[in-house]
Parts: sequence; structure tokens; C-alpha cells
Amino acid sequence: MTGLIEAKPMTERVPLIIPVENQVRELDPKLLLALVAARRGFPTIIGNLREIDLRIASFPTSVYLCKSMTERNRHVFNILIRLGHKIVTWDEEALVHLPDEIYYSRRLSPEVLRQLSHLFAWGEDNAELWRRYPGMPRDLPIHVTGNPRSDLLRPEIRPFYEAEAAEIRREHGKFILVNTNFNHVNAFYARQNLFVERIAGGPPRFGKAGVGMTVEFAEALRDQKQALFEAFQTMIPALDRAFPGYTIVVRPHPTESPDVYKALAANCERVRVTNEGNVVSWLMATTALVHNGCTTGVEAFAMRIPAISYRPRIDERVDKGFYSLPHGVSHQCFDLDSLIGMLGEVIAGRLGAANGAERKALFDRHMTGMEGPSACERIMDVVESMLGADRGLPKTSIADRALGWSHANGRRLLKRTLVKIPGFRARPGFYKHRYPYVPIERVQEKLARFARLLGDGPSATVRELHEDVFWISP
Repeated sequence: MTGLIEAKPMTERVPLIIPVENQVRELDPKLLLALVAARRGFPTIIGNLREIDLRIASFPTSVYLCKSMTERNRHVFNILIRLGHKIVTWDEEALVHLPDEIYYSRRLSPEVLRQLSHLFAWGEDNAELWRRYPGMPRDLPIHVTGNPRSDLLRPEIRPFYEAEAAEIRREHGKFILVNTNFNHVNAFYARQNLFVERIAGGPPRFGKAGVGMTVEFAEALRDQKQALFEAFQTMIPALDRAFPGYTIVVRPHPTESPDVYKALAANCERVRVTNEGNVVSWLMATTALVHNGCTTGVEAFAMRIPAISYRPRIDERVDKGFYSLPHGVSHQCFDLDSLIGMLGEVIAGRLGAANGAERKALFDRHMTGMEGPSACERIMDVVESMLGADRGLPKTSIADRALGWSHANGRRLLKRTLVKIPGFRARPGFYKHRYPYVPIERVQEKLARFARLLGDGPSATVRELHEDVFWISP
């Protein structure tokens, strides 16, 4: 056992554990949550999800804040409960979500839900989605808090990214941002796609992205995504030719392979491909966003950035059942000429961000926390109330703790061994792509900036427990 056990006497408050999977998307909002927690006296263990879960037996009993509740979580949750942790969660994928039955089969597990203490919903749409689930425990509280990611979009927090946005403008000049989300057919590794190569004469074989879907829906989604993927490959160089005064910045989905876009960029004058930094800084710096079904379209609406959903192919099973929110809060174009014309209107200043009462109502139904108390404050209100009502964390027996410790360390040894085997399903390169190294100085600087924006109150102290795992305390 290491590190944190000695730190426990620093505070009487129960620590939070906040794992981060996709660093560029999740780290900043979760650091903001850690700072809000620190100002209320709660220390936090935050960092790389994989490293945290592999080292969980070395940490003090805590409130573990997860981002999903799928069947894949069950083994880790069993370990957490035996070790005495309390688990609360939101679903990172519930803002723009699949049709109900497919969402339920992919993202919810009745057994895992029974291991949870509280759920945090993005908005009323998310809460109602969960309430409709037949396997939802009746006594599991659902709180409509918003998500820390939405806090970054609030006007008082947005200046956090001013320096990054200025640096982006210096590097790229005026630019159009193209966000892609074709990880279903262009995943970082082929086995992460909707389908993998079928055995001769056999039925379709699901890849990781297809698990929990019906074959019919997965095939429709694959065909739609493949057609759009090809359309975007035509569109990107066309934008490069149509707008010679602008750079075209392509930002692939975090689990998408960038190789196709890099090959396109090599044959274009002003196309750049990057996954660097949180998307908020790129939205602040761009002239316009082009996407198809991206959550970034929702974020652009909140920030009043012109966003265009490019829809050269339509399949209502996918577009209405999956992407109605990002399509609905964006301008929409259905062919390349119209897209180029609409971008020209934006550049000329004749077309601004998408607006209107219907779009605003759609957005408000899905995203809570843009006004009044922030999502981070609302989440911490629930945590404080939960710990007060329950008088701290659950008591576990010595036998349970020993079993949890044994399972945690056995899992750690197995995972460390498997990753070295050629052909293992997730290789070290993917882990580094999803969570690049962040030095402690960078974490300290981010917390100090958030502290200045929040106003009265201190920042927080940080120390590195392991590479990519930090202890943040009041």
C-alpha cells in the first residue's frame, strides 16, 4: 500500500475519487469539481481512470464518482464496495443518447445500479430516460444537477480558456472547426468499430461499439456513419479550396483514428488535424463549427458560436433516435454547395449562432446548470447531504476488506500482464492517446485559474501520488 493512507489525517472529511478517462474532454471540468469540493473541505484523488482503478486498494475509503454504470463496471464496483467506498455516478454518454431500448442495453445494468448511492443527470431529458428504465431501483435517487462539462460553458467560467484561445488564433489564424465523430467506423483500433471482420459464411460480428445494439440498428448506424465519413472526406478539401483565407481545423473524436484526416491534410494547403486541449478553447477561437451529430454542436449553442450540422445523408432511425439534440440546436445543411454558402454567410457576418425559442427549449430540457448554482455546486450539495444523512461511509467487515484488497491487486496484476501480450484488445498506445501525461505544474496552474474565476476563497494544494494521479486538498 502506498501514499494516500498517510494523507488521510489531513482532513476529517471523506475524500472523493474522480477518475478521468478521456483527458482532453474530462480533466478540466473534473478539476473544477475538485476545487469546489476542496473549498467545502473535501480532498480529492483525481487522475487517469486506468491508474486509479488499478491502484484502488491503496486509497482510503472514499466517495467514488464514476461516469458510467454498464455491465463492464460490475467487477470494479464489487471491489469498491468491499473496500468500503460509496459509489455515485453520471453517464457521460447520456446527453446525446441512443434510442431508449438500445441505450438501456448498452449503458445500464440492473445489478450495477443496485450498487450505486445516487445518480446525477445532465438535465430533465436524461432523468426521464432513467426513470423509464424498468430495471431502475425505486430507492435510487436521481438528481438533475447538470454536468461539470456544462459549467465550462457558463460565461463566468469561459474566460478560463482565453489564453488557450488566443494561442490557437496566433497559430491558426482565422479558421473553421470541423468536428468528426466517426469512431463507429473509423475507430482507433479496428476491433472498436461497430463490426469486425466476419468469419467466412458466419453472421455479422459486433466490435466493441456494437455491443448491446440490435443487428438491424447497428447496420443502419454503420451505413449512415460510413456514408457521412466519406462525405466529410470530400467536404474537408472542398472547404480548403472554397475559403483560402481560412485554416480548416479537423478535430477527430477522442476514440477515432486520425490517420485518414492526416492523409487529407497532407494533400491540402490549410487543413490541420489536432486533438489538443479542451474543445471549449477551440470554439472560442473559431469562426464557425461544422459537425454531424456531435455534442460539440450542443456546446456551441450554449456559447453562441455559429454551428452547422452537415447532413448530406439522412436516416431517421439514426438522426431522430440518436442525434436529434445536436441537429436541433444547429443550423442544418443537406448538400456541399449549401454548406459552403452558409459558411460564407457566417464569414460575412450575415448569419450568427443558431437561435429561437424552440431551440432554446430543446437545449434547456437536456442541459441543466447553465444558470443559478453550477453543476459542481449542485453535485457537492448532494454529496454533503448524502454523507450527513448516512453518517459517513458504509461499514465493512475485515473479511470484506481483505477480499476486496485481494481482488483489486489480483486484477492489477492481470491487467499489467495482459497489456504486454501482442494483440491485446487495448494497447499502451491507445491509453496514451486517450490520456496523455499531465505534469503536476499544469494541474496546479489550472486550479489556480479556476480559483481566480470563482472569486472569494482559496485555491487548493496538489501533490502527485503516482504518474497521472493527484491528491488535491483544501
